[in-house]
Amino acid sequence: MSVQLKSEKRTYTLRRRAEQQAETRRRIVEAAVDLHGSIGPALTTFSMVAERAGVQRHTLYAHFPDERSLYLACSGLAIERDPPPDADPWRAIEDQHERWRVGLRAIYGWYERNAALTACVLRDAESHALVREIVELRLGPPMAACREVLGAKLGAKQRAVLQLALSFFTWRTLVREGGLKPGAAVEAMVQAIDCAK
Repeated sequence: MSVQLKSEKRTYTLRRRAEQQAETRRRIVEAAVDLHGSIGPALTTFSMVAERAGVQRHTLYAHFPDERSLYLACSGLAIERDPPPDADPWRAIEDQHERWRVGLRAIYGWYERNAALTACVLRDAESHALVREIVELRLGPPMAACREVLGAKLGAKQRAVLQLALSFFTWRTLVREGGLKPGAAVEAMVQAIDCAK
């Protein structure tokens, strides 16, 4: 066999191995995201993730040596699939009430699409330090941008009501538990912010 053929075969073998490892990693991360959205990250064990992904625990540990590395991968995939709303374009909306409406519609739409995962993760963030750290890392900056853009020129009371309006739990209470249509929930919060002057 020529040196060139041996080199090509080795390159093909390495490429194929890298593809298999990437596929295994993807299965592990998707399994973890599914579990985090059903039972929550705090209750998800490495054994459960390995079983759902169809891999051995040692394979999981080879890709993710600790919970933090797995949580970062899971949250990264979830954010990549459906990023939180970008508040920057809302700056161009001059009418403050319309800016609130546009922003809250976008945020409430994101909550609707990610309700199960968000509920489990935020619940666990209350008592699990690592989950709290990852939530702050992934959701802290975009939510701070939303507060900053929507809260421009608001007094303390209005900013407090805006904070309430931006909460996932407010959305869940209004829409899922209270039965309001998303548009009605947005209008209720716009009115509440306006009345808090």
